[in-house]
Amino acid sequence: MNSSSRLNIERVVTFEGARQIVLDQARQVHGDMSGREEEVPLLESLGRTLAKDIHADRDFPPFPRATRDGYAVRSEDVSQPPVELNLIGEVRAGGSLPEGFGELSSGQAIAIMTGAPVPAGSDAVVMVEHTERHGNSVCLLRSAQAGENVVVQGSEGVAGSVLISSGTLMGAAQIALAAAVGKARVRVQRRPVVAILSTGDEVVPISAMPASNQIRNSNSFSLVAQVIAAGGEPRQLPIAPDEPNRLRELIAEGLESDLLLLSGGVSAGEYDLVEPALSEFSAEFFFTGVQMQPGKPLVFGRATAKSGRRTYFFGLPGNPISTMVTFRLFANIIVAALCGNRQETTRFLQARLAADLKTKTGLTRFLPARLIGDLFQPEVELVKWQGSGDMASFARADCLLVVPPDQEQFHAGETVSVFCI
Repeated sequence: MNSSSRLNIERVVTFEGARQIVLDQARQVHGDMSGREEEVPLLESLGRTLAKDIHADRDFPPFPRATRDGYAVRSEDVSQPPVELNLIGEVRAGGSLPEGFGELSSGQAIAIMTGAPVPAGSDAVVMVEHTERHGNSVCLLRSAQAGENVVVQGSEGVAGSVLISSGTLMGAAQIALAAAVGKARVRVQRRPVVAILSTGDEVVPISAMPASNQIRNSNSFSLVAQVIAAGGEPRQLPIAPDEPNRLRELIAEGLESDLLLLSGGVSAGEYDLVEPALSEFSAEFFFTGVQMQPGKPLVFGRATAKSGRRTYFFGLPGNPISTMVTFRLFANIIVAALCGNRQETTRFLQARLAADLKTKTGLTRFLPARLIGDLFQPEVELVKWQGSGDMASFARADCLLVVPPDQEQFHAGETVSVFCI
């Protein structure tokens, strides 16, 4: 591709502009999720997106439930403590009320354990810490309001109500709730297949001993790990050489997946062949660069596979850190959308800067950093690194410090944005 034809597709946008473009495309993905469902055993739904609402098969809780060990009472009986009440029995979690019991009467109390059903006639539980037991009676040392330490029947969900909505990402809490309503199998969105293609004559398999001018294919493996973490099913393609015909063949193969990730070959060099090759598949380029560091030569678009399907693609920068950062900030959004996940995947947090920082303006910068400090005063400190090829330093980071494009000086103690990786 000559320089004039390249300018026809060149579109460099701000970080926020690029993020909004990707989010807009993700919403289109959400609107076309038909035919992507499958039923799996409950435990296999972990990390998957629910495709069908899960309903309560009975009231939750199915009875008024005690939330503390203590004594079930009528609140009006203990309005003026201390009060001595007759102890007429005990009920444990999973147990039943005394035989023949109908309703708690005035002047009576029942010993009750956490999780047990609160007997009819009572409307509060006084914690055992506020009582003194005297044989067959109990002295209540404090008052209790109606409803205190009691979860009302059906307050968590009445029979037939939606407990987990379609589109929810299934984690441990959701699996526990599904198990509680007897869902041994659930319907989820299938995992999208994400093709991963590393490019460049300098890239060799990780099992090879690289020459002095070569590097091992680490990007492919970092992307596999990130795709799995995002809920996708990675498909590693062979390394694409700097040879147009072979590159086109591998791109054609990758476009038959749900998403194609290309690593390297997207800057403006003479041997950067990815964008010209993509153009031969009727590619629509949403942007061809982002005003950020690392990751400026990032390409996002959609192309037509030989089967006729329209497939999203990202042309990720070849530097290892740039590849990982741009996936996490952008490609992860599309993978999540293809998984059916509607939850925000790029959350930015706030922390105090541990030391002064001076940088250049013009680009949104993402600097490897670590969160330190305590529970109530989190701080962030930079990790010393040598640029976007320094994998060793990046491996010691747990977040990215976000530097806005219009500020060059920051002082220790200032609140800054961070992005957990």
